[in-house]
Amino acid sequence: MTFQQFLLILWARKWVVWGVLASVVIIVLIVSLILPKQYTATTALVIDLKASDPVAIGGGMAAAAQLSPGYLATQVDIIESERVAQRVVELTGMERIPVLQEQWREETNGEVSFQSWMALLLQKQLDVRPSRESSVINIRYSGLDPAFAAAVANTFARAYIETTIGLKVDPARQYAQWFDEQTKDLRDKLQRAQSTLSEYEQTHGVLAGDGRFDIENQHLVELNSQLAAAQGQRADSGARQSEISSAESLPEVMANGLISSLKADLARSEAQRSQLLGKLGENHPQVLELSEEIAELRRRVEMETQRVANSLGTSSRVSTARVAEISAAIEKQKARVLELKAHNDQLAVLQRDIESAQKAYDFVMQSFTQKTLESQTQQANISVLTPAEPPLEHSSPRLLLNMVIAVFLGSLLGVGMALVLELVDQRVRGSEDLSQFVGIPVLGIIPAPTDRSGIRIRRRPAIA
Repeated sequence: MTFQQFLLILWARKWVVWGVLASVVIIVLIVSLILPKQYTATTALVIDLKASDPVAIGGGMAAAAQLSPGYLATQVDIIESERVAQRVVELTGMERIPVLQEQWREETNGEVSFQSWMALLLQKQLDVRPSRESSVINIRYSGLDPAFAAAVANTFARAYIETTIGLKVDPARQYAQWFDEQTKDLRDKLQRAQSTLSEYEQTHGVLAGDGRFDIENQHLVELNSQLAAAQGQRADSGARQSEISSAESLPEVMANGLISSLKADLARSEAQRSQLLGKLGENHPQVLELSEEIAELRRRVEMETQRVANSLGTSSRVSTARVAEISAAIEKQKARVLELKAHNDQLAVLQRDIESAQKAYDFVMQSFTQKTLESQTQQANISVLTPAEPPLEHSSPRLLLNMVIAVFLGSLLGVGMALVLELVDQRVRGSEDLSQFVGIPVLGIIPAPTDRSGIRIRRRPAIA
Protein backbone atom coordinates (compact mmCIF):
# COMPACT_ATOMS: atom_id res chain seq x y z
CA MET A 1 0.00 0.00 0.00
CA THR A 2 1.37 3.32 -1.10
CA PHE A 3 0.91 6.56 0.75
CA GLN A 4 -1.48 7.78 -1.95
CA GLN A 5 -3.63 4.70 -1.55
CA PHE A 6 -3.60 5.23 2.22
CA LEU A 7 -4.82 8.81 1.75
CA LEU A 8 -7.53 7.69 -0.68
CA ILE A 9 -8.76 5.10 1.83
CA LEU A 10 -8.88 7.69 4.61
CA TRP A 11 -10.73 10.11 2.37
CA ALA A 12 -13.24 7.44 1.38
CA ARG A 13 -13.74 6.35 4.99
CA LYS A 14 -13.52 9.82 6.50
CA TRP A 15 -16.91 9.60 8.13
CA VAL A 16 -15.89 6.43 9.93
CA VAL A 17 -12.68 8.11 11.15
CA TRP A 18 -14.52 11.21 12.29
CA GLY A 19 -17.21 9.14 13.95
CA VAL A 20 -14.77 7.05 15.93
CA LEU A 21 -12.77 10.15 16.93
CA ALA A 22 -15.87 11.99 18.07
CA SER A 23 -17.08 8.96 20.03
CA VAL A 24 -13.79 8.57 21.84
CA VAL A 25 -13.56 12.29 22.66
CA ILE A 26 -17.15 12.38 23.91
CA ILE A 27 -16.69 9.27 26.04
CA VAL A 28 -13.45 10.60 27.56
CA LEU A 29 -15.09 13.96 28.20
CA ILE A 30 -18.06 12.37 29.95
CA VAL A 31 -15.83 10.09 32.01
CA SER A 32 -13.59 13.01 32.97
CA LEU A 33 -16.59 15.02 34.09
CA ILE A 34 -18.09 12.10 36.01
CA LEU A 35 -14.92 10.98 37.82
CA PRO A 36 -14.49 12.49 41.29
CA LYS A 37 -11.80 15.09 41.67
CA GLN A 38 -8.57 13.95 43.24
CA TYR A 39 -6.33 16.32 45.23
CA THR A 40 -2.60 15.64 45.60
CA ALA A 41 -0.61 16.99 48.56
CA THR A 42 3.19 16.90 48.62
CA THR A 43 5.61 16.79 51.54
CA ALA A 44 9.29 17.40 50.80
CA LEU A 45 11.92 15.69 52.98
CA VAL A 46 15.65 16.39 52.93
CA ILE A 47 18.16 13.72 53.95
CA ASP A 48 21.55 14.82 55.22
CA LEU A 49 23.73 12.22 53.52
CA LYS A 50 26.96 13.54 55.09
CA ALA A 51 25.71 13.50 58.67
CA SER A 52 27.15 10.80 60.92
CA ASP A 53 25.77 9.59 64.20
CA PRO A 54 27.97 11.06 67.00
CA VAL A 55 27.04 8.12 69.25
CA ALA A 56 27.68 5.27 66.83
CA ILE A 57 31.13 3.69 66.82
CA GLY A 58 31.18 3.30 63.04
CA GLY A 59 29.81 6.78 62.36
CA GLY A 60 32.25 7.37 59.52
CA MET A 61 31.35 4.06 57.89
CA ALA A 62 27.65 4.84 58.25
CA ALA A 63 28.15 8.21 56.56
CA ALA A 64 30.01 6.49 53.70
CA ALA A 65 27.14 4.01 53.32
CA GLN A 66 24.69 6.90 53.07
CA LEU A 67 26.60 8.27 50.08
CA SER A 68 26.09 5.06 48.11
CA PRO A 69 23.83 5.28 45.02
CA GLY A 70 21.26 2.88 46.43
CA TYR A 71 20.74 4.78 49.69
CA LEU A 72 17.94 7.05 48.43
CA ALA A 73 16.30 4.11 46.66
CA THR A 74 16.32 2.24 49.97
CA GLN A 75 14.70 5.21 51.70
CA VAL A 76 11.99 5.29 49.01
CA ASP A 77 11.30 1.59 49.61
CA ILE A 78 11.03 2.24 53.34
CA ILE A 79 8.49 5.02 52.80
CA GLU A 80 6.44 2.79 50.51
CA SER A 81 6.63 -0.17 52.91
CA GLU A 82 3.65 -1.62 54.74
CA ARG A 83 5.25 -0.89 58.11
CA VAL A 84 5.20 2.86 57.46
CA ALA A 85 1.67 2.68 56.08
CA GLN A 86 0.42 0.82 59.16
CA ARG A 87 2.09 3.42 61.35
CA VAL A 88 0.18 6.10 59.41
CA VAL A 89 -3.04 4.24 60.17
CA GLU A 90 -2.14 4.24 63.87
CA LEU A 91 -1.15 7.91 63.96
CA THR A 92 -4.27 9.10 62.12
CA GLY A 93 -6.63 6.91 64.16
CA MET A 94 -8.42 5.57 61.08
CA GLU A 95 -9.52 2.47 62.97
CA ARG A 96 -11.92 4.70 64.91
CA ILE A 97 -13.76 5.85 61.77
CA PRO A 98 -17.05 3.86 61.48
CA VAL A 99 -17.29 4.23 57.69
CA LEU A 100 -13.88 2.66 57.18
CA GLN A 101 -14.68 -0.09 59.66
CA GLU A 102 -17.86 -0.96 57.78
CA GLN A 103 -16.10 -0.92 54.42
CA TRP A 104 -13.34 -3.14 55.84
CA ARG A 105 -15.85 -5.73 57.06
CA GLU A 106 -17.69 -5.75 53.72
CA GLU A 107 -14.54 -6.30 51.68
CA THR A 108 -12.57 -8.68 53.91
CA ASN A 109 -15.13 -10.23 56.29
CA GLY A 110 -12.54 -9.69 59.03
CA GLU A 111 -10.09 -12.14 57.48
CA VAL A 112 -7.43 -9.42 57.14
CA SER A 113 -6.48 -7.01 59.89
CA PHE A 114 -7.79 -3.48 59.56
CA GLN A 115 -4.27 -2.05 59.65
CA SER A 116 -3.10 -4.22 56.74
CA TRP A 117 -6.21 -3.52 54.69
CA MET A 118 -6.07 0.21 55.26
CA ALA A 119 -2.32 0.30 54.69
CA LEU A 120 -2.84 -1.29 51.28
CA LEU A 121 -5.40 1.37 50.37
CA LEU A 122 -3.04 4.14 51.43
CA GLN A 123 -0.15 2.64 49.45
CA LYS A 124 -2.26 2.71 46.26
CA GLN A 125 -2.62 6.50 46.51
CA LEU A 126 0.99 7.10 47.56
CA ASP A 127 3.69 8.31 45.18
CA VAL A 128 7.28 8.73 46.39
CA ARG A 129 9.78 10.40 44.08
CA PRO A 130 13.43 11.15 44.93
CA SER A 131 15.11 14.11 43.25
CA ARG A 132 17.71 13.30 40.63
CA GLU A 133 20.38 15.81 41.58
CA SER A 134 19.75 16.23 45.32
CA SER A 135 18.90 14.34 48.49
CA VAL A 136 15.30 15.55 48.60
CA ILE A 137 12.42 13.05 48.58
CA ASN A 138 8.88 14.13 47.71
CA ILE A 139 5.98 12.25 49.30
CA ARG A 140 2.74 12.69 47.33
CA TYR A 141 -0.63 11.46 48.42
CA SER A 142 -3.87 11.76 46.44
CA GLY A 143 -7.30 11.86 47.98
CA LEU A 144 -10.82 13.17 47.53
CA ASP A 145 -10.43 15.72 50.31
CA PRO A 146 -7.59 18.29 50.14
CA ALA A 147 -7.18 18.49 53.91
CA PHE A 148 -7.15 14.70 54.26
CA ALA A 149 -4.54 14.35 51.50
CA ALA A 150 -2.28 16.92 53.19
CA ALA A 151 -2.71 15.28 56.60
CA VAL A 152 -1.89 11.82 55.24
CA ALA A 153 1.19 13.13 53.37
CA ASN A 154 2.50 14.80 56.52
CA THR A 155 1.72 11.69 58.55
CA PHE A 156 3.67 9.56 56.09
CA ALA A 157 6.66 11.86 56.63
CA ARG A 158 6.32 11.54 60.40
CA ALA A 159 5.87 7.78 60.25
CA TYR A 160 8.90 7.45 57.99
CA ILE A 161 11.08 9.42 60.42
CA GLU A 162 9.85 7.31 63.36
CA THR A 163 10.42 4.11 61.41
CA THR A 164 13.94 5.17 60.48
CA ILE A 165 14.72 5.81 64.14
CA GLY A 166 13.14 2.49 65.05
CA LEU A 167 15.22 0.63 62.47
CA LYS A 168 18.31 2.07 64.13
CA VAL A 169 17.18 1.78 67.75
CA ASP A 170 15.70 -1.75 67.72
CA PRO A 171 18.93 -3.54 66.70
CA ALA A 172 20.84 -1.38 69.19
CA ARG A 173 18.52 -2.53 71.98
CA GLN A 174 19.02 -6.16 71.03
CA TYR A 175 22.79 -5.70 70.95
CA ALA A 176 22.69 -3.88 74.30
CA GLN A 177 20.78 -6.79 75.87
CA TRP A 178 23.26 -9.31 74.45
CA PHE A 179 26.26 -7.27 75.61
CA ASP A 180 24.67 -6.97 79.06
CA GLU A 181 24.52 -10.75 79.35
CA GLN A 182 28.11 -11.07 78.14
CA THR A 183 29.23 -8.44 80.63
CA LYS A 184 28.03 -10.55 83.57
CA ASP A 185 29.93 -13.61 82.38
CA LEU A 186 33.12 -11.67 81.70
CA ARG A 187 32.88 -9.94 85.08
CA ASP A 188 32.71 -13.33 86.80
CA LYS A 189 35.67 -14.56 84.74
CA LEU A 190 37.70 -11.49 85.71
CA GLN A 191 36.88 -11.96 89.39
CA ARG A 192 37.90 -15.62 89.24
CA ALA A 193 41.22 -14.71 87.63
CA GLN A 194 41.90 -12.09 90.29
CA SER A 195 40.99 -14.52 93.07
CA THR A 196 43.33 -17.16 91.64
CA LEU A 197 46.19 -14.66 91.63
CA SER A 198 45.48 -13.59 95.23
CA GLU A 199 45.33 -17.18 96.46
CA TYR A 200 48.64 -17.99 94.77
CA GLU A 201 50.30 -14.95 96.31
CA GLN A 202 49.03 -15.81 99.79
CA THR A 203 49.97 -19.48 99.49
CA HIS A 204 53.55 -18.90 98.35
CA GLY A 205 54.20 -15.59 100.09
CA VAL A 206 55.02 -13.70 96.90
CA LEU A 207 53.61 -10.58 95.30
CA ALA A 208 53.28 -9.85 91.61
CA GLY A 209 55.53 -6.99 90.60
CA ASP A 210 57.25 -6.54 93.99
CA GLY A 211 60.75 -6.73 92.43
CA ARG A 212 62.03 -9.45 94.75
CA PHE A 213 63.30 -11.50 91.83
CA ASP A 214 65.46 -8.62 90.63
CA ILE A 215 66.80 -8.02 94.16
CA GLU A 216 67.65 -11.68 94.70
CA ASN A 217 69.21 -11.94 91.27
CA GLN A 218 71.34 -8.88 91.98
CA HIS A 219 72.38 -10.44 95.26
CA LEU A 220 73.45 -13.56 93.37
CA VAL A 221 75.56 -11.43 91.07
CA GLU A 222 77.22 -9.80 94.09
CA LEU A 223 77.96 -13.20 95.64
CA ASN A 224 79.59 -14.33 92.41
CA SER A 225 81.74 -11.21 92.50
CA GLN A 226 82.69 -11.90 96.13
CA LEU A 227 83.51 -15.50 95.23
CA ALA A 228 85.82 -14.38 92.47
CA ALA A 229 87.55 -11.95 94.86
CA ALA A 230 87.87 -14.64 97.58
CA GLN A 231 89.25 -17.12 95.10
CA GLY A 232 91.83 -14.55 94.07
CA GLN A 233 92.79 -13.93 97.65
CA ARG A 234 93.09 -17.68 98.30
CA ALA A 235 95.31 -18.12 95.27
CA ASP A 236 97.51 -15.24 96.38
CA SER A 237 97.69 -16.54 99.95
CA GLY A 238 98.59 -19.99 98.68
CA ALA A 239 101.38 -18.57 96.59
CA ARG A 240 102.70 -16.61 99.54
CA GLN A 241 102.50 -19.64 101.81
CA SER A 242 104.66 -21.63 99.39
CA GLU A 243 107.39 -19.04 99.92
CA ILE A 244 107.53 -19.51 103.73
CA SER A 245 110.86 -21.46 103.40
CA SER A 246 112.52 -18.15 102.53
CA ALA A 247 110.48 -16.10 104.95
CA GLU A 248 113.01 -13.31 105.17
CA SER A 249 112.47 -12.52 101.51
CA LEU A 250 108.69 -12.22 101.90
CA PRO A 251 107.41 -8.74 101.07
CA GLU A 252 105.40 -8.71 104.29
CA VAL A 253 108.57 -9.43 106.30
CA MET A 254 110.63 -6.89 104.44
CA ALA A 255 107.90 -4.32 104.81
CA ASN A 256 107.43 -4.98 108.53
CA GLY A 257 108.70 -1.95 110.51
CA LEU A 258 109.48 -3.83 113.71
CA ILE A 259 111.59 -6.43 111.93
CA SER A 260 113.43 -3.68 110.06
CA SER A 261 114.12 -1.85 113.35
CA LEU A 262 115.32 -5.01 115.01
CA LYS A 263 117.63 -5.80 112.08
CA ALA A 264 119.02 -2.28 112.27
CA ASP A 265 119.70 -2.65 116.03
CA LEU A 266 121.27 -6.07 115.32
CA ALA A 267 123.55 -4.58 112.70
CA ARG A 268 124.72 -1.81 115.06
CA SER A 269 125.30 -4.28 117.88
CA GLU A 270 127.34 -6.57 115.62
CA ALA A 271 129.39 -3.58 114.44
CA GLN A 272 130.13 -2.53 118.04
CA ARG A 273 131.04 -6.10 118.92
CA SER A 274 133.47 -6.25 116.02
CA GLN A 275 135.10 -3.03 117.18
CA LEU A 276 135.36 -4.26 120.78
CA LEU A 277 136.83 -7.61 119.69
CA GLY A 278 139.67 -5.68 118.07
CA LYS A 279 140.46 -3.98 121.35
CA LEU A 280 139.25 -6.43 123.98
CA GLY A 281 139.08 -10.16 124.18
CA GLU A 282 136.08 -12.42 123.71
CA ASN A 283 135.66 -12.89 127.41
CA HIS A 284 135.59 -9.25 128.20
CA PRO A 285 132.39 -8.33 130.02
CA GLN A 286 131.41 -5.69 127.45
CA VAL A 287 131.90 -8.18 124.61
CA LEU A 288 129.86 -10.81 126.41
CA GLU A 289 127.09 -8.29 127.09
CA LEU A 290 126.93 -7.30 123.39
CA SER A 291 126.95 -10.97 122.37
CA GLU A 292 123.93 -11.62 124.62
CA GLU A 293 122.21 -8.52 123.20
CA ILE A 294 122.91 -9.66 119.62
CA ALA A 295 121.53 -13.13 120.38
CA GLU A 296 118.36 -11.58 121.82
CA LEU A 297 117.93 -9.38 118.76
CA ARG A 298 118.35 -12.35 116.42
CA ARG A 299 115.81 -14.30 118.43
CA ARG A 300 113.33 -11.46 118.25
CA VAL A 301 113.91 -11.08 114.48
CA GLU A 302 113.29 -14.79 113.93
CA MET A 303 110.22 -14.70 116.19
CA GLU A 304 108.72 -11.72 114.35
CA THR A 305 109.56 -13.27 110.97
CA GLN A 306 107.93 -16.54 112.03
CA ARG A 307 104.87 -14.63 113.25
CA VAL A 308 104.50 -12.90 109.86
CA ALA A 309 104.93 -16.22 108.07
CA ASN A 310 102.34 -17.84 110.33
CA SER A 311 99.94 -15.00 109.60
CA LEU A 312 100.22 -15.83 105.88
CA GLY A 313 99.11 -19.40 106.61
CA THR A 314 96.19 -18.14 108.64
CA SER A 315 95.16 -15.80 105.80
CA SER A 316 95.26 -18.71 103.37
CA ARG A 317 93.02 -20.81 105.62
CA VAL A 318 90.64 -17.88 106.06
CA SER A 319 90.51 -17.34 102.29
CA THR A 320 89.77 -21.02 101.71
CA ALA A 321 87.01 -20.96 104.33
CA ARG A 322 85.65 -17.74 102.79
CA VAL A 323 85.51 -19.33 99.33
CA ALA A 324 83.64 -22.33 100.70
CA GLU A 325 81.22 -20.11 102.57
CA ILE A 326 80.53 -17.91 99.58
CA SER A 327 80.12 -20.99 97.33
CA ALA A 328 77.51 -22.41 99.69
CA ALA A 329 75.75 -19.06 99.81
CA ILE A 330 75.75 -18.92 96.00
CA GLU A 331 74.17 -22.37 95.73
CA LYS A 332 71.52 -21.37 98.23
CA GLN A 333 70.92 -18.09 96.43
CA LYS A 334 70.63 -19.91 93.09
CA ALA A 335 67.93 -22.13 94.53
CA ARG A 336 66.13 -19.06 95.86
CA VAL A 337 66.39 -17.28 92.50
CA LEU A 338 65.12 -20.33 90.62
CA GLU A 339 62.22 -20.62 93.02
CA LEU A 340 61.35 -16.93 92.60
CA LYS A 341 61.66 -17.31 88.84
CA ALA A 342 59.17 -20.16 88.87
CA HIS A 343 56.82 -18.04 91.00
CA ASN A 344 57.28 -15.08 88.67
CA ASP A 345 56.50 -17.24 85.64
CA GLN A 346 53.31 -18.49 87.25
CA LEU A 347 52.40 -14.98 88.38
CA ALA A 348 52.97 -13.72 84.82
CA VAL A 349 50.58 -16.37 83.50
CA LEU A 350 47.95 -15.40 86.07
CA GLN A 351 48.45 -11.71 85.32
CA ARG A 352 48.04 -12.35 81.60
CA ASP A 353 44.79 -14.14 82.36
CA ILE A 354 43.64 -11.10 84.32
CA GLU A 355 44.72 -8.71 81.56
CA SER A 356 42.96 -10.78 78.91
CA ALA A 357 39.78 -10.95 81.00
CA GLN A 358 40.05 -7.22 81.73
CA LYS A 359 40.42 -6.32 78.05
CA ALA A 360 37.47 -8.48 77.06
CA TYR A 361 35.38 -7.01 79.87
CA ASP A 362 36.34 -3.42 78.98
CA PHE A 363 35.56 -3.99 75.29
CA VAL A 364 32.17 -5.54 75.98
CA MET A 365 31.41 -2.87 78.56
CA GLN A 366 32.28 -0.14 76.06
CA SER A 367 30.11 -1.78 73.41
CA PHE A 368 27.28 -2.17 75.93
CA THR A 369 27.46 1.52 76.83
CA GLN A 370 27.62 2.46 73.14
CA LYS A 371 24.60 0.36 72.19
CA THR A 372 22.69 1.59 75.22
CA LEU A 373 23.21 5.18 74.09
CA GLU A 374 22.26 4.26 70.51
CA SER A 375 19.07 2.59 71.75
CA GLN A 376 18.07 5.83 73.48
CA THR A 377 18.66 8.15 70.54
CA GLN A 378 15.67 9.92 69.05
CA GLN A 379 17.42 11.77 66.24
CA ALA A 380 17.55 11.04 62.54
CA ASN A 381 19.30 12.63 59.59
CA ILE A 382 15.90 13.45 58.04
CA SER A 383 14.15 16.82 58.17
CA VAL A 384 10.86 18.05 56.75
CA LEU A 385 11.81 20.58 54.10
CA THR A 386 8.26 21.59 53.11
CA PRO A 387 5.18 20.26 54.91
CA ALA A 388 2.13 19.44 52.83
CA GLU A 389 -0.65 22.01 52.59
CA PRO A 390 -4.22 21.37 51.35
CA PRO A 391 -4.04 21.87 47.55
CA LEU A 392 -6.29 24.55 46.04
CA GLU A 393 -6.75 22.77 42.68
CA HIS A 394 -7.46 19.18 41.93
CA SER A 395 -4.76 17.04 40.34
CA SER A 396 -7.08 14.65 38.50
CA PRO A 397 -8.94 14.28 36.30
CA ARG A 398 -6.99 16.67 34.05
CA LEU A 399 -9.51 17.61 31.38
CA LEU A 400 -7.15 19.22 28.86
CA LEU A 401 -4.64 16.39 29.02
CA ASN A 402 -7.41 13.81 28.75
CA MET A 403 -8.77 15.58 25.67
CA VAL A 404 -5.39 15.61 23.98
CA ILE A 405 -4.96 11.92 24.71
CA ALA A 406 -8.53 11.22 23.54
CA VAL A 407 -7.89 13.00 20.25
CA PHE A 408 -4.68 11.07 19.73
CA LEU A 409 -6.18 7.68 20.62
CA GLY A 410 -9.43 8.42 18.74
CA SER A 411 -7.47 9.30 15.62
CA LEU A 412 -5.48 6.09 15.84
CA LEU A 413 -8.60 4.06 16.47
CA GLY A 414 -10.47 5.77 13.59
CA VAL A 415 -7.64 5.15 11.16
CA GLY A 416 -7.41 1.58 12.31
CA MET A 417 -11.17 1.11 11.87
CA ALA A 418 -11.00 2.58 8.35
CA LEU A 419 -8.19 0.20 7.36
CA VAL A 420 -10.08 -2.78 8.81
CA LEU A 421 -13.24 -1.89 6.83
CA GLU A 422 -11.14 -1.49 3.70
CA LEU A 423 -9.69 -4.95 4.16
CA VAL A 424 -13.18 -6.40 4.57
CA ASP A 425 -14.67 -4.49 1.61
CA GLN A 426 -11.94 -3.67 -0.85
CA ARG A 427 -12.73 -1.14 -3.59
CA VAL A 428 -10.91 0.50 -6.43
CA ARG A 429 -9.77 3.93 -5.30
CA GLY A 430 -7.40 4.75 -8.16
CA SER A 431 -5.43 3.58 -11.16
CA GLU A 432 -2.93 1.79 -8.95
CA ASP A 433 -5.70 -0.37 -7.42
CA LEU A 434 -7.03 -1.27 -10.87
CA SER A 435 -3.59 -2.22 -12.14
CA GLN A 436 -2.97 -4.29 -8.99
CA PHE A 437 -6.31 -6.16 -9.04
CA VAL A 438 -6.66 -6.81 -12.81
CA GLY A 439 -3.00 -7.12 -13.70
CA ILE A 440 -3.42 -4.98 -16.89
CA PRO A 441 -1.42 -1.79 -17.32
CA VAL A 442 -3.38 1.50 -17.33
CA LEU A 443 -3.10 3.31 -20.67
CA GLY A 444 -4.99 6.48 -19.77
CA ILE A 445 -7.58 8.12 -17.55
CA ILE A 446 -10.71 9.90 -18.86
CA PRO A 447 -11.34 12.95 -16.67
CA ALA A 448 -14.71 13.45 -15.08
CA PRO A 449 -17.15 15.67 -17.05
CA THR A 450 -18.10 19.13 -15.92
CA ASP A 451 -21.34 21.11 -16.32
CA ARG A 452 -21.74 24.46 -18.02
CA SER A 453 -20.61 26.37 -14.95
CA GLY A 454 -17.36 24.32 -14.81
CA ILE A 455 -18.33 22.34 -11.74
CA ARG A 456 -17.06 18.82 -11.86
CA ILE A 457 -19.79 16.19 -12.05
CA ARG A 458 -19.18 13.75 -9.22
CA ARG A 459 -19.04 10.26 -10.63
CA ARG A 460 -16.48 7.64 -10.97
CA PRO A 461 -13.97 8.26 -13.68
CA ALA A 462 -13.82 5.86 -16.54
CA ILE A 463 -10.55 4.05 -16.82
CA ALA A 464 -9.32 2.47 -20.03
